[in-house]
Amino acid sequence: MKTHTLFRKIHHWGSFIIALPLIIMIGAGVLLMLKKEVEWIQPSSQKGIERNSVPMASMQTLFDAALTVETAGFTSWEELERADLKPGKGIIKFVSATNWEVQVDTHTAEVLQVAQRRSDVIEAIHDGSYFADWIKLGIFLPAGIGLFILWVTGIYLFGLTEYKKIKNRKRSNTV
Repeated sequence: MKTHTLFRKIHHWGSFIIALPLIIMIGAGVLLMLKKEVEWIQPSSQKGIERNSVPMASMQTLFDAALTVETAGFTSWEELERADLKPGKGIIKFVSATNWEVQVDTHTAEVLQVAQRRSDVIEAIHDGSYFADWIKLGIFLPAGIGLFILWVTGIYLFGLTEYKKIKNRKRSNTV
C-alpha cells in the first residue's frame, strides 16, 4: 500500500474513532480559555486592603474566616481541597471539595467573596479524569495521540497535494 493511501485511510477512520472524546476535550478547552473572562466558570479574584506585603493574619485565622461560610461546606482542614495565596492581591482563596471558593483578605481576615468555582470540574472533564482514570488513560489519552497522528497525516497529505499541483503546473508550462 502506498504511503499516501495508508495516510488517507488513517486520516479517514482515525477522525471518526476519536470524534466524541475530541468534541468533549475541545468544548471543555474552549471554556477553560474563557475562565478569566466568565465569572460563571471561575470567580474573579478580589483585592485585599494590603497588596504585595506579608499577610498579617495567621493561616488558622484566615481559615477560621472561611469556616464561617456555610455554603462552602468547610468544617475542618480535611475538607479543604486547596488554598491559593495571592500576595499581590492581598487575598487567599480557600477551595472546598465541593468546588466552592472563599476569598479572604490576608490582613483583615474578612471574607471578600464566596462563589462556586466550576473551572476545576471543567478541567477534569477536559482531561477525562472526571469520568474515571481508565477513561482518562484509555480513551482521552489515545484520542489526544490520535489527534496528533491526524495532524501529521493531514500535513503530509496537504503537502503532497500541493507538491503535485506545483509539479503539474511546471509540466503544463513547459509543454
